[in-house]
Amino acid sequence: METAAPFKEAIDELRENGAEAFKFCYQCGKCDTVCPWNRVRNFSMRKLIRETTFGLIEIEREELWRCTTCGRCPQECPRDVKQIDNIIALRRFAAGYGVFPGPVKPIRTVSGNLTADGNPFGEERAKRADWAKDLSVKTFEEGMEILYFPGCYLSYDARLKKVAAATVKILNKAGVNFGILGAKENCCGESIRKTGNESLFKRLARENIKTWIDHGVQKILVSSPHCYHTFKNEYPKEFKVNFEVVHISQYLYELMNEGRLRINKDYAKKVTYHDPCYLGRHNGIYDEPRALLNKIPGLQLDELPESREKSFCCGGGGGRIWIETPKSERFANLRLEQALAIGAEELVTACPYCITNFEDSRVVLGHDDLIQVKDITEVLQEVV
Repeated sequence: METAAPFKEAIDELRENGAEAFKFCYQCGKCDTVCPWNRVRNFSMRKLIRETTFGLIEIEREELWRCTTCGRCPQECPRDVKQIDNIIALRRFAAGYGVFPGPVKPIRTVSGNLTADGNPFGEERAKRADWAKDLSVKTFEEGMEILYFPGCYLSYDARLKKVAAATVKILNKAGVNFGILGAKENCCGESIRKTGNESLFKRLARENIKTWIDHGVQKILVSSPHCYHTFKNEYPKEFKVNFEVVHISQYLYELMNEGRLRINKDYAKKVTYHDPCYLGRHNGIYDEPRALLNKIPGLQLDELPESREKSFCCGGGGGRIWIETPKSERFANLRLEQALAIGAEELVTACPYCITNFEDSRVVLGHDDLIQVKDITEVLQEVV
């Protein structure tokens, strides 16, 4: 085996990049038994951790970039090895040397787009709020009830703009005094951080934080679980700031319980709900989305075989949303088949990455006419 650096140099540099707990691993292999990759191909987190222990990592390998940071292996690990922290440290190590294997090279383009325009798509910053035209959306001002932060996908992606529009319609019906900051926003930085670019993450974060402070923001509403996790957990840890952050599924449940949002129609559909990794496993939000769906008359909610804490990853986390995955290795294909197997007419979730991957799978598998993919706000806008 060729090593990327001498034994001690590699270990020291990995520790400097945040890897440390790998030394606790005693190679039980529980991580490999729950890893979604082993449903589509052979992959061993256990082996990566073992190689890390001895500084024998080959940073040219695509294996470093497979982890979706879904959080299943830390749940099972008896030694608190912190696999996600370790894999991100390995990526920082590789990225520091400018090493990106073929399928991972799109990350370079994403980094360039984030640096230039504040979003991963390379779209003009000035057009970030174009989705809100004709939707009666105000610019956020100090004193407003809440800042709505739709995120990059909902601002620029044609499919996900519909989710932003549905969210706005619901908030307006509930009489919420909210606004957006549009072109003044940056990407939250979550996915680029997971691919090892710590400096770019910190730059994006600092600019967001300054913008929020300058505008008197106190409470932030997000549609993406990845934005939620980043603003609620990572910004406070790195920058000692504590804005109140709420996911749309939580907020709509709150509005409904307060009587500000009322359901007026039936919804006679068989629905199943997919728990996004960063909403569920990473942040423990399982009940509110289900409670919202269960309040809708006529809606039949059936659970997927792997749900809640054991939900099956869509494949988009850890920066994988920017990396091309062969058809035979897409987790979302398996998830869509699970939904069809229980007779669901609609697969409902609450994450732009999940929706993107499931919509792709619908096309790839030829299931366009068999099942619909919706965000929870798209269901609610039809009944309120």
